[in-house]
Order: sequence, then structure tokens, then C-alpha cells
Amino acid sequence: MDPAAERALAEAEDLGVRFVRLWFTDVLGFLKSFAIPVEELEKAFREGVGFDGSAIEGFARIQESDMLARPDPATFRVLPWPADEPVARMLCDITHPDGAPFEGDPRHVLRRVLRDAESLGYRVTAAPEIEYFVSGSEERLIPLDRGGYFDLTTTEVADQLRARTVTSLERLGVAIQSVHHEDAPSQHEVDLVPGDALEVADAVMSVRLVIKEVARELGLHASFMPKPTAGIQGSGMHTYVALFEGDRNALFDPTAEAGMSKVARSFVAGLLEHARAITGVTNQWVNSYKRLVPGFEAPVHVCWARRNRSALVRVPADRPDDEMAARIEYRAPDPACNPYLALAVIVAAGLDGVRSGLDPPAEVTGDLGAMSEAERRAAGIAALPDSLEEAIRAMDGSELVAETLGEHVFEWFIRNKREEWEAYRTYVTPWEVERDFPLL
Repeated sequence: MDPAAERALAEAEDLGVRFVRLWFTDVLGFLKSFAIPVEELEKAFREGVGFDGSAIEGFARIQESDMLARPDPATFRVLPWPADEPVARMLCDITHPDGAPFEGDPRHVLRRVLRDAESLGYRVTAAPEIEYFVSGSEERLIPLDRGGYFDLTTTEVADQLRARTVTSLERLGVAIQSVHHEDAPSQHEVDLVPGDALEVADAVMSVRLVIKEVARELGLHASFMPKPTAGIQGSGMHTYVALFEGDRNALFDPTAEAGMSKVARSFVAGLLEHARAITGVTNQWVNSYKRLVPGFEAPVHVCWARRNRSALVRVPADRPDDEMAARIEYRAPDPACNPYLALAVIVAAGLDGVRSGLDPPAEVTGDLGAMSEAERRAAGIAALPDSLEEAIRAMDGSELVAETLGEHVFEWFIRNKREEWEAYRTYVTPWEVERDFPLL
């Protein structure tokens, strides 16, 4: 038996675990879970646990419904709840009955991209900054404070929320770099310590569940909706990526301008080349495009910079001489995306730039908001899609996104998002009725 599986079994016995929750996600990134008695855990490691894949969004058709959930023993952790008896959880890989990876498993999609990176000699690390809102209502955003960026608010419940969140996540093995109040009222942020990209995607799933659970315990509601109300900044998930060759950071070259290696420049160029095509994955909801608008600190234009935070891609210049600090920030994703698929397309886009030896355009140092549309066009600065419909059209024409996601996920995802857009397009909003019914 795998040593990691043996350790998980021993830990379960030592801690008196009675049940183990097996976690995986559907294509949209919603967490799925079912429990097995701890006595079944060894068999689950050996054979997997069968379930009906046709009941899961984006999984199998009814005539191909048999699936196996195979728990990853490295993800064994005891949940912070319930308090009366220990319950563990593990992330699963989904396979066909013959053991072949299931093409619709988002974890498998990311694994494939990371193996591609390994074939090029790179180990990929990631570090997302996850923003979210806390509300006094489940129905709409009712802010608990009027705080802004880094404000030390006097709302005791917000301090409790952040403290309990960090404690709970540490118990789940999620390393936290910092937590703080974000720019909008009742908006907060959790920053993860850089780690292996697959482990980080797993961690994002834990973060979203833990924050919602802790908020519920405090009589509140936490939401990762990108833009829950107009007139304020939305929630993003700025994501840092680095490539390592052994212990060496491949993005760093002390002899190059700003310490950016050729690999770093090509990775940036790949992200810019495929930015419009991957936006449907990094920003997968109709509401995502209410955040991606000018004037609210979200990226709108396809360009890169070192210090300019309005750029889509940023190469942070906070520690230019520190090799381990070299990283590339992609600022478009929001926290409601599927983290496995979002990381997969971000890494694949960057690697395509590296593989092709692309060079990025000139860095943007000026104020993008102050430039006219004609000036941006003259500078070759394109815009991100401004709607889900436009994003899916760009995605549908991308060979890179199709190959990265695989035929199963690619086709289902596009079909699902077109249905979402059509439902939104044909919905008559209260704003329209209030504005136009008395007038027209």
C-alpha cells in the first residue's frame, strides 16, 4: 500500500475518526461530497468508491454513468467541525471503472497541464489572493462595516470571522500568508502561501467552504459572488504563478532588466496572447463581467506592467533582487471560478508563450484609464471580453483552451455557459421595469 495511505489509516485510527468525507468538484467548481465509514477507507484506497456520474453537472451521460472516486491520501485532514466527534476529509480523483482518469474531472485537467510543465522541466507554484464579502443577509449584501483597504475595523464579528477562518484552515493544512479587510465595505481577503499548483487549487476549495461555514456559525453569510452590488469594487482572485527548475526560479535572471528572465517574458507574452480566450474560464459567470469594468480596480485591458496595477498581467517589483520572490500575477480571475480549470488555462497559456519563444509588447507605464480608445488601439492594447457571451465566443475559437480542457470539459462548459447567457439575455430585470415601464 502507498505509504501516504498507510499514514492516513494510522492517523484516522489514532484520532478516533468515525467517518471520512470524500470531496471532488463538478465542472463548474461546486464541491461534491459523500461520506464513508472509516472501516471502508482501506478498501477505498485500494479500489475506489463507486457513484453515479450522470447525476453530477458536466460528468457522464446516463449510459456511461459508473464512476469511481479515488481518495488522495495526501489530502487526509480532520475537519474543524463537528466538535463532538472527529470527521476527516479527502480530495478525490475521479476515474472510469477500469482505472483510467475521467476526462471530466477538473483535478485531472490541471494534473495534465502540470505534467506538461514537468515535461518542459518546470514545477509550477501558485498563490491566489481570495476576496469575498460578508453579509448580514443570505438574500443580498448588507455590509457589516464601512471599512476600506487594510482598515482595522471595530466590528468584533469580522475579527472573529478572520481568526476562526485562519484557525480552521490551518487544521486543514492550508497555509495562510495574510488576512485583511479589502477595499469595499464588508469585503475581506485571504492570501495563500505559494505552493504546488494542484495543492493550491485543492486549498481554494477548502477556503471557500471554511469561510462559508465559519460565517454561518456567526449568523452571517459569506459570498464569493464577483459583484454583489453596484458602485463598489468586486471580488477578484489575483493569482501569482512561478516556474521552478529544481530549486532555481526560472522566472529570475539577475543580468536581465528588472530581473525578468526570457522564460518570464515569454510566459507573460503567452498570457497576453491567450487572455481573451481564457477569460470564459477564469471569469465564468454572467456576474463576473459586472466586475470587469473600468473604474473599480479590476483589469479591463490586455497589457502587462511591473508597477501599474491596472494591467491584466503584472510582474511585481517589490523585491527585484530576490530570486524566490520572482512571480507573475494574473489579475482577471474571480473567486467564483473553478480553481482547477482556471489554473489549468493560466498555466497552459503561459507555457505556450514559453514553448513558442514569444516576446511581450512594451510594458504599459501610463494610466490606462486616461488613454482614449484610439490611443489604446494605436498601442495595440486589446480589451478583455465585456460579457460572458463575448468571452465564450473567444473561448470557442481557441485551440489552446480546447486542448487544455479536453473535448469533454470544453464542449460541456461552452454549452452550459451559452445556456446561462441565454437565460440572462431574456430575463427582464427590475431595473428595466422601474426605469422604462412608466415611461414607454
